[in-house]
Amino acid sequence: MSSEMNNGNNVFVPSNFIHRIIDRDIEEGIYEGRVHTRFPPEPNGYLHIGSAYAININYSIAEKYRGKFNLRFDDTNPRKEETEYVDAIIDDMKWLGCDWEDRLFYASDYFDALYEYAVKLIKKNKAFVCDLTAEEVKQYRGTLTEPGKESPYRNRDIDENLDLFERMKNGEFPEGSRTLRAKIDMSSSNTNMRDPVLYRIQYTKHHRTGDKWCIYPMYDYAHPISDAIENITHSLCSIEFLNHRPLYDWCLEVIDEFKTPPKQREFGRMSLRGVVTSKRYLREMVEGSYVDGWDDPRMPTLRGLRRRGYTPEAIRHFLGEIGVSKDGSTVDVAMLEHSLRDDLKLKAPRKMAVLQPLKVIITNYPEDQVEWLEAENNPENEEMGTRKIPFSREIYIERDDFMEDPPKKFFRLFPGNEVRLRHAYFIKCEEVIKDEETGEVLELRCTYDPETKSGSGFTGRKVKGTLHWVSAPHAVKSEVRLYDSFLLDQEGNKDWKEIINPNSLIILDNCYLEPSLGESAVEDKFQFLRHGYFCVDTKYSTKDKLVFNRTVSLKDSYK
Repeated sequence: MSSEMNNGNNVFVPSNFIHRIIDRDIEEGIYEGRVHTRFPPEPNGYLHIGSAYAININYSIAEKYRGKFNLRFDDTNPRKEETEYVDAIIDDMKWLGCDWEDRLFYASDYFDALYEYAVKLIKKNKAFVCDLTAEEVKQYRGTLTEPGKESPYRNRDIDENLDLFERMKNGEFPEGSRTLRAKIDMSSSNTNMRDPVLYRIQYTKHHRTGDKWCIYPMYDYAHPISDAIENITHSLCSIEFLNHRPLYDWCLEVIDEFKTPPKQREFGRMSLRGVVTSKRYLREMVEGSYVDGWDDPRMPTLRGLRRRGYTPEAIRHFLGEIGVSKDGSTVDVAMLEHSLRDDLKLKAPRKMAVLQPLKVIITNYPEDQVEWLEAENNPENEEMGTRKIPFSREIYIERDDFMEDPPKKFFRLFPGNEVRLRHAYFIKCEEVIKDEETGEVLELRCTYDPETKSGSGFTGRKVKGTLHWVSAPHAVKSEVRLYDSFLLDQEGNKDWKEIINPNSLIILDNCYLEPSLGESAVEDKFQFLRHGYFCVDTKYSTKDKLVFNRTVSLKDSYK
C-alpha cells in the first residue's frame, strides 16, 4: 500500500478506500475533477475525539486533492441547539488547524429553499401531510422482519397536501398534530425508506432564525439538499449513516435540480477503548455534575483535551496514524498518549516541581547565601537554551524520596545515605526530625559537599540517586491536579455510572515549584521532572495562584 503526504497535518498517511473512490471519480471526469468536502456538525454539544476523526478525514482529503472544505452547521432541531455550541465548535476546529476560509454555512441558511423543495415533492405526488401521531407512525412503520402499513392519509390529493403544508408553516396546527412525509415504499427492507418524516411542527425559537419558522426539516431531508446546494462532491460520514444513503439519494433524484449530486460514502468509526464519546452520555456527565463541565480535562471533548494540555499537532498525528477503513477501529488510549509525548518531548521545557514536599535544611550551607545554578531547559532540544535556578540552605524534596528504613535497592535519601540534587550538589542525610506524638517525619537535616557542584568537573565518588528539588524561600506555591481515566476498565455490560474511577482527579494544594514557573501563562506546557507533562489550567488559574493540570505521565505503554 502506498503512502501519501498529508501536507496539512505533516504526517504520512496510507492511501485508503476513499482516496481510491475519489481517484476513480477524477479519472472518469465526474465533478470535473473537483473535490469539495465538508464537516456538518449538529450544534447540540461539544466536539470530541471521535468528531476530530471525522473532521480530519474530510479536511485532509480536501487538502490532499487541493480542493475545498466547508464548515456547515446542520441546525434543524432548535430544541437541542444553542449558540454556545456553535461558538465552541468554531473555536475548537480553528484550534485543531482547520481553515474553511469564507465557507461557513448553516442548514438554516437554506430553510426557504428546503421549504420550496418540499412543495415540489408534494406537487410530484412524492410527499403528503400525515395526521398520525409520532407513536402511530412508529406502529405503522413495521419491523425489520415485517413490512409497514401505509398511512390512511397517504392518498390525500396534491391540492389538499399543498394547503395543509402551507397552513403547517403558518402555525395553524398544534405541535405534533401533523407531519410532512415522503411517499416512498412502506414494504422496503430499509426502514428509513418507509415514508420517512420530512417536516414536523415545533414551536421553538431557533438560535438564528428566531420565530420565523414553526416547522423544521428533518436531518435526513435537509442534509443531502444542503450538500447539493453547496456543491459538495463527496459527502463523507460515519458508518451508521450507511442505511440512510438510499434516502439521501432519493431526495436528490426526485428533486432533480442538481446536475451532478454529491456522493455519500461512509467510513468506520474510531473509538477509544474505555472512553465514552456518545453525546447523550457526555451530556449526562455534565448535567449530572459528574464532571466539571464540557471542558473537564477528563472529558474526551476537544475542549477537555485542550484544557488538559493536549496539542492539536499530537491529535492530528494520532488521527493520521489510525488511518481510514470501512470497518472502523477501537484504539487504546495509550496510542493517543504516545503521540502527545512524542510531540511534547521537544517542545516542553523541563522544570522542577515538588508535589508532596518534605523540607530539608542543609546545615553546613551559609544561611544568607543564594546561588543561581545553570540548568538546561530541554536536554533533547539544545535550542531551548538554559535557565538559572536558585539554591539555598532550605529546600524541598519529594516526601517519597526519603525513607527512614528503606528496602534494598532504594537509591534515594535515607539516614547516612548520599544523593545528588539535580543541577546542584551531593547531600547526605544526618538527622530526621519527627512529630513527637505521631512520629511523622517533619524535616531532614543534611550536609552538602561543596566540591560536588554540578558542572564543576567533579569526578570523585559516585552516587546512585538523583533527586529533584526546589529552593524553599524562592518556591512558588501552587495547586496541581492529577488526572486519570474517568472510567475504570469495563467488565461486562455495566452502566458507565457504575465504573466511575474514584481517583480520576486528585488535587494537591501544597505543591512547590521552581520560581520560573511563576511567570507561566495559561496553556503553557512543561515537563515536571519525574512527574510527567503538565499545563497551566485555563479555568482556575489566577494571577495570585497558578493551577497546573497533569497532561500525561512520562511512562509510555504504547507498543
